[in-house]
Amino acid sequence: MTGIVPQLLDWFDRGQRDLPWRRPGVTPWQILVSEFMLQQTPVARVEPAWLAWVQRWPTPSATAAASAADVLRAWGKLGYPRRAKRLHECATVIAAEYDDVVPSDVETLLTLPGVGAYTARAVACFAYRRRVPVVDTNVRRVVARVVHGRAEAAASSSPRDLADVETLLPDDELAPKFSVALMELGATVCTARAPRCGLCPLDMCAWRSHGFPSSTARTRRTQRYAGTDRQVRGRLLDVLRGNDSPVTRAQLDVAWLSDTAQRDRALDSLLVDGLIEQTADGRFALAGEGDQAVAADSCVPPLESSAPQANLRR
Repeated sequence: MTGIVPQLLDWFDRGQRDLPWRRPGVTPWQILVSEFMLQQTPVARVEPAWLAWVQRWPTPSATAAASAADVLRAWGKLGYPRRAKRLHECATVIAAEYDDVVPSDVETLLTLPGVGAYTARAVACFAYRRRVPVVDTNVRRVVARVVHGRAEAAASSSPRDLADVETLLPDDELAPKFSVALMELGATVCTARAPRCGLCPLDMCAWRSHGFPSSTARTRRTQRYAGTDRQVRGRLLDVLRGNDSPVTRAQLDVAWLSDTAQRDRALDSLLVDGLIEQTADGRFALAGEGDQAVAADSCVPPLESSAPQANLRR
């Protein structure tokens, strides 16, 4: 399928989205931040958060110097806040052990907190122009249709996915560009629910040539958000993000009144994940802010109302 390379690259040159992390001058660290944010989160929600993040913390050391609470606040509504915690940990390791430079090889990247197989290959490819297969959900779907003639990819990834994509990669410096173009095709044309085959730049597609056979896989239900523990965790975190000092249990309780057992479960999970903490006096705060706030409170001397008026005016 050698013809796929020039067709896909020509299409990408003409119609690629202008995403900020693809622009010239973006550093490997900033690309890594985008990959953390883009996990399970739409581009439209990530873009403003990413722009604000890299302006505030352009390097791993700048991110590492921030407090865990500041990082969680900056993460905002991106969801799955454990990613923010892991990104902070990742920045700390890069700053301390790699002289503030993101590693360029997949093996080393895989040792960093929060960096999995996809993210490691994405950074090696997009930041350092390495010829490595990068396989996300969109790429798996494109390969399933174009190469194998199936409507959908298998339910779970496998080593064969990497082998399939590596076979398609050009053997020269165009490989990284081809990788991002393949992802772009899956994200904008060869989509899951309503593929726009009339706009596909490829003249060879096994799925199309076979008459678009239907998927044989069981239809997966769309994951709902309303009423889930994820929503409750988000509501609780919203209360803490909106306060610079620890809050009482009563302040948290009003964030979710419909199911108190679910609220308690969500609160416990946030504590276990290390996203929030409980202070010695029983209040709650974002990670890193609890004990500091209590210590600060204890250092404020009480106002001596019995002091002479002359002293108060000095």
